Amino acid sequence: MRPPPSMESLGLLERLELKFHIPETMVDPISEYVSIYCSPDKYSRDAEEGAYTVNSLYFDSPNYLFLRRRLDGSANRVNMRVRSYGDMGELPFFLEIKQKKVRLIRKYRAEVKIRTWHLVLENSGDEAPIDGDIATPRSHFDLFLRLAETYQAEPKVLLQYKRRAYVSEVDDYARVTFDTDLKYCPPTGCQPYAEQDALVPCDHAAVFDPDCSVILELKCHSSQVPLWMIDLIRGFDLMRRRFSKYVTAARELFQHHKRGSFGRQHAFSIGQ
Repeated sequence: MRPPPSMESLGLLERLELKFHIPETMVDPISEYVSIYCSPDKYSRDAEEGAYTVNSLYFDSPNYLFLRRRLDGSANRVNMRVRSYGDMGELPFFLEIKQKKVRLIRKYRAEVKIRTWHLVLENSGDEAPIDGDIATPRSHFDLFLRLAETYQAEPKVLLQYKRRAYVSEVDDYARVTFDTDLKYCPPTGCQPYAEQDALVPCDHAAVFDPDCSVILELKCHSSQVPLWMIDLIRGFDLMRRRFSKYVTAARELFQHHKRGSFGRQHAFSIGQ
C-alpha cells in the first residue's frame, strides 16, 4: 500500500520555530556543527558562498489587524506573504499563510508559476490561474485568495534578506537557517521583489542584541525536537529571542514616514 502523502508534499507543514540572535562569529562554528546532521538546502547549494536572497511581501488588512495581533501577543494569529528568491524575484512565487497557535506554527504554501497570479485579487472579474500554473494543491492558493478577500488584505511592506540554510539528513523534517542583511521598502503592487536602490537597511543596532545581527532559526516538526538541536542550543549557550521580520520592517517603514499622513495614521503600531 502506498503511504499517505506527507504534509510537506501537500504544501502544509506544522512545526516549531526557535529563534536566536547570534554574532557573525558564531555562524561558521554552528554551521560546522550542523554539517554532521545536515546539508545545504537546494538554494544554498546553488548560491555564491551559500547565501541566497529571500524576498517576502507581507499582506495585511487596511487597519493592520495581523500586525496588531502580533504586537498584542495574541495566542492565535496569522501572517500572509508572497515569497520569491533571487534579487529580481525569480519564478516560481510562493503564496504563504502562517498561522500560529500558542507555540505551534501551521504553514500553508502554494507555488505559482506566473507573475500575473495577482490579477484576480485586483479585479474580481479576472479569471484565477489555471491548475497548470499552480504546482501545489489548488486549495492553498484558493485559501490565500479567500483570506485576502475576507480581510481586504493588500501588500504593506517588502522585506529582503540573505539566507544560509541547512536541511536535516537524519530527520523527517528539520532546518537550520541564518538570516542577515535585512532590508525593506514600501511595496509596489503584488510582485515580491524590488529594485535594489529602493531597499533600506533595517538591521541596525536597535533591532538586535548588541553585536548579534544574525537571526538563527531552528525549525522542526512540532511532535519532537531533534536531540542534536537540543545539544546545539546547550553547547553554544543560545538564548531564545522573540523576533518578527514583518514587525521589524513595518516599524521601520512607519518611522520613516512618521511626519507624513501615513505615519500619523498608523502610529499605533510603534507606540508613537
